[in-house]
Amino acid sequence: MRYLVTGATGFLGGAVVRQLVAAGHEVRALVRSPERATALGTRGVTLHAGDITEPETLFDPMRGVDGVFHLAAWYKVGARDKSVAERINVDGTRNVFATARQVGAPKVVYTSTLAVFGDTHGRLVDESYHFDGPFLSEYDRTKSLAHAVAEAMAREFMPLVIVQPGVIYGPGDNGPMRPLWDSYLRRRLPVIPAGAAYCWGHVEDTARGHMLAMERGRAGESYILAGPAHTLSEAFEIAERITKIPAPRPVSPALLRAGASLLELFGQDAEALRVMAGTTYLGDSSKAQKELGFEARPLEFGLKETLQYEMKRLKLPEQARPRPAQR
Repeated sequence: MRYLVTGATGFLGGAVVRQLVAAGHEVRALVRSPERATALGTRGVTLHAGDITEPETLFDPMRGVDGVFHLAAWYKVGARDKSVAERINVDGTRNVFATARQVGAPKVVYTSTLAVFGDTHGRLVDESYHFDGPFLSEYDRTKSLAHAVAEAMAREFMPLVIVQPGVIYGPGDNGPMRPLWDSYLRRRLPVIPAGAAYCWGHVEDTARGHMLAMERGRAGESYILAGPAHTLSEAFEIAERITKIPAPRPVSPALLRAGASLLELFGQDAEALRVMAGTTYLGDSSKAQKELGFEARPLEFGLKETLQYEMKRLKLPEQARPRPAQR
């Protein structure tokens, strides 16, 4: 098969590309700067210079494909400059869908997120859940708008499948969790918010879920590609068992919210604090398991290789690394 991937230089997009190439598919990647995407070229990926916010750059790479994976997005919780969020996440997504329909792409898999459901307040929700806001971050808000665009296109009988990952982690993670792990491994993370909880999906499992959605997903349907649910405290307890580094102490989310209000009083952006303050982004992947054959590894397995990778990257001394269990 021949596939186009947007967002191929990202953490998840790169994993999708690797799996497509390994399966013998021909892969095209839409990249803003081909000279910065040479790693993809060495894998045999055909690079096409373009940008999802520039519709005229989408036609050539999309012509003749058997499917499109649209993963490109703006994802910067707590960033100072949010002006491009809607242009990329909403307008860019609309451009991709419109072009796919014009060229007659047989199928599109769109990467949404559990964040479109907002704070689920401890509930493990399914694909039928709906949330109108207010949202805690500009990422959540604009991805919710993009999700609505995707649903509208699907209602117009476009062959489109929506997938919704939760938190994505794994070796090489460059997302918002990486600074937390780095601070923890350097013993510079004394506290974390109690109550915060996420569905933890390993990047390779989530990428595999995308391929399954392309192969088996029903047009017009959404599939939650969520890993097992764990609180942030539980995740760091697992990390402590792996690394022997003491887990951070959970603190009341109310303290973080108060800190956020104080920062905002002085004109500072406190978006990241509010997102972390006891928020739960939880979804049930039963539908994807049943219809697609999706599976997600336990956090204990995936986190071990992730932390070992980060320790090596940070060049931590041997005594800070996991020790073999004593008999």
